[in-house]
Amino acid sequence: MLLCLPGVLSKQQVAECRRIAADAEWIDGSATAGQQSALVKRNMQLREESPQAKRMGDVVLDALAANQLFISAALPLKILPPLFNRYQGGESFGTHVDNAIRAVRGTPFRLRTDLSATLFLSEPEEYDGGELTVEGAFGAQEVKLPAGDMVLYPASSLHHVKPVTRGTRIASFFWLQSMVRDDGERALLFDLDNAIQDLARDQGLAHPVAVRLTGIYHNLLRRWADA
Repeated sequence: MLLCLPGVLSKQQVAECRRIAADAEWIDGSATAGQQSALVKRNMQLREESPQAKRMGDVVLDALAANQLFISAALPLKILPPLFNRYQGGESFGTHVDNAIRAVRGTPFRLRTDLSATLFLSEPEEYDGGELTVEGAFGAQEVKLPAGDMVLYPASSLHHVKPVTRGTRIASFFWLQSMVRDDGERALLFDLDNAIQDLARDQGLAHPVAVRLTGIYHNLLRRWADA
């Protein structure tokens, strides 16, 4: 399931992150690439242990913790500290798949990458190219979102970033481990949760059908969750 989440960061939070990034040191993006990905990765990124990356990462994590759509869709168990990249001057990232296991450098922390996320920090009109293209069961989907919006997609997907031929594309990217490993099961739970919320808005959360559906949701979550 590929899902676009609007307004994860407010325009003020985007501006704050852009101010922080303007004073930061950018390094070769291959620093966090796997062996195969490094062959096709041509971009820059903030040093992951830098104070700027940590400050911006805290902004992103706080916003995610308050975003009910993200929580419903991802059912997050562990989230890697967000990273930040920059594309300009023809830079791109060729077709690749993300590593199945990621670690935080210098720590014993590990997680299984069930989902990948890209949170856009540049407005679409600020640059040409730079579309994130994700290959799925129904073909390739191109994503280029307003600043503050985020796309969430299975980390098992082949994907690439097209060359940025004008301007600069800045984004946050990160991975998470979900409580529900299987993407199909997560999608069913997300659809069921949305149906319950729609019913609750129309009939109230205490409506007998809403109560039964809520019970089904939690029993499925209990069956499928790793937490």
